[in-house]
Amino acid sequence: MAKEVTRRSENYSQWYNDLVVKADLAEQSAVRGCMVIKPYGYAIWEKMQHILDGMFKKTGVKNAYFPLFIPKSFLSREAEHVEGFAKECAVVTHHRLMTNPDGPGVVVDPTAKLEEELVVRPTSETIIWSTYKNWIHSWRDLPVLCNQWCNVVRWEMRTRLFLRTAEFLWQEGHTAHATAEEAYQEAERMVHVYADFARNVMAMPVVVGHKSPGERFAGALDTLTIEALMQDGKALQAGTSHFLGQNFAKSFDVQFTNKEGKQEYVWASSWGVSTRLMGALIMAHGDDNGLVLPPALAPIQVVMVPIYKTPEERAAILAKMDEVKKALEASGHSVEIDDRDTLRPGFKFAEWELKGVPVRLAIGPRDLEGGTVEVHRRDTLEKVVEPLEGLDARIAELLDAIQKNIYEKAMAFRDASVRKVDTWEEFKTEIEKGGFLLCHWDGTAETEAKIQEETKATIRCIPVDSYLCEEEGTCVYSGKPSHQRVLFARSY
Repeated sequence: MAKEVTRRSENYSQWYNDLVVKADLAEQSAVRGCMVIKPYGYAIWEKMQHILDGMFKKTGVKNAYFPLFIPKSFLSREAEHVEGFAKECAVVTHHRLMTNPDGPGVVVDPTAKLEEELVVRPTSETIIWSTYKNWIHSWRDLPVLCNQWCNVVRWEMRTRLFLRTAEFLWQEGHTAHATAEEAYQEAERMVHVYADFARNVMAMPVVVGHKSPGERFAGALDTLTIEALMQDGKALQAGTSHFLGQNFAKSFDVQFTNKEGKQEYVWASSWGVSTRLMGALIMAHGDDNGLVLPPALAPIQVVMVPIYKTPEERAAILAKMDEVKKALEASGHSVEIDDRDTLRPGFKFAEWELKGVPVRLAIGPRDLEGGTVEVHRRDTLEKVVEPLEGLDARIAELLDAIQKNIYEKAMAFRDASVRKVDTWEEFKTEIEKGGFLLCHWDGTAETEAKIQEETKATIRCIPVDSYLCEEEGTCVYSGKPSHQRVLFARSY
């Protein structure tokens, strides 16, 4: 089955597209630019959702739900926000269809025009802040910490499964605070929640940093991001958290009475990750045999394949596998027995490798007789024969080792792909090799735009974590003074 997937070295983009489809994650839909997430792909997203939801709730966040439709006038209230999303909005203008009077089918009823057009949610700041006006009156009502899991629509012209689609799934947190310090702390807290999830659950090293002013979320005073490096050397923005200041509170007149009895505008943050994380997971870890899933996110952590010739052997092996399955599940692992009798073991092995299942167990008649099992790990493709006794404890250790190894491999690749660059000629050469370039920048939008125009590289972030480089230097492009290196890369 892996032969049906293009090799990464031949065409990385096609490898990705092949893998999404062949591994049963998603497919194109009948609606242009939208995707169908298949059960196996959705099971991975559900695990992401479940783990992230728990992490959010530990910080005090509660889930809510807000309307899909946003009155057009709401988007007009915050000028920078509407400018940032205007070209991506899908707009509802009518509320009814009618039988076509001139032929078969239906047409839009011209008498059913809406008094005000409705925008299909591209993001929810406006509808949520119009709601918060009803919720917030006093300092006692603060903070408000809400999150919603939903779909959004951004009318993309060039789409790619998971990475960029017209409709996608995400979560968006929206918080309201009494002070700027509290709102900014919330934005910082949540970007580090995302970084924790990326590193410890997705096994994906990320750089935490600030977006440049030109790359900030529309309407934000500051945007924090986690940036990951894919195997083709391109960066992927994996999650963002925004300090919104009082912009939306002022646009929707959300004020509260402070402890001194004075009226103040509320301070805000918002933050989100989407099904783009699925694309990141694939591109960060996959290989020429298919997906490589970290055990923390694998819908099936252990798959068992019986090897037999006779009905009697099949029955005996499946009975033993059922015992093993119960023991592994009692230890908290997700297990499946592939008892399909219409497929050869070799085909099953290839299919489960393609789907990235971390551990595969195979038992044949000799194993049954000798009390052994063949254990195959997906990350290294190594196989060993082990005793069945005590297997559940060893599988737990093995899954931990796989999770760690996948992260360490990705970290080694990322570290080898970060280079300091000090001259423009060197920049133009090095950017063709991919990876992150740490360079001085003079802080101007003009220089940022020129670099992007000439090389297609953008400032991914101004780092705040281990890649923080506060040092004096000169801008790699303009030669003007610079006080810190920033992270450049080509990106998705």
